[in-house]
Amino acid sequence: MDKEIYSIEGIDIEVEKIDKTDADAVRRKMAYAFKIIRAQSGMNRKDFSAWLGIPYRTMQEWELGRRAMPEYVLRLIAYKVQMEKERGNL
Repeated sequence: MDKEIYSIEGIDIEVEKIDKTDADAVRRKMAYAFKIIRAQSGMNRKDFSAWLGIPYRTMQEWELGRRAMPEYVLRLIAYKVQMEKERGNL
């Protein structure tokens, strides 16, 4: 099982290397990255969804890989978490 580093706005996440043509694998990678970003915030799903203003159910679907999250949304969330951590707010 090969690993690769998936870097999102300064947050490095080690993920399993995937075949880029496998849409399900891409969705799973995004879901895993989202889960790691949320974990780095130190919040549970409910608190994280309230903090971001995203419906809980939407976040749950993204994190479980049931729905595809747009990559730009993942990057924006990662950026916000990273900036708030740097400012000492998280």
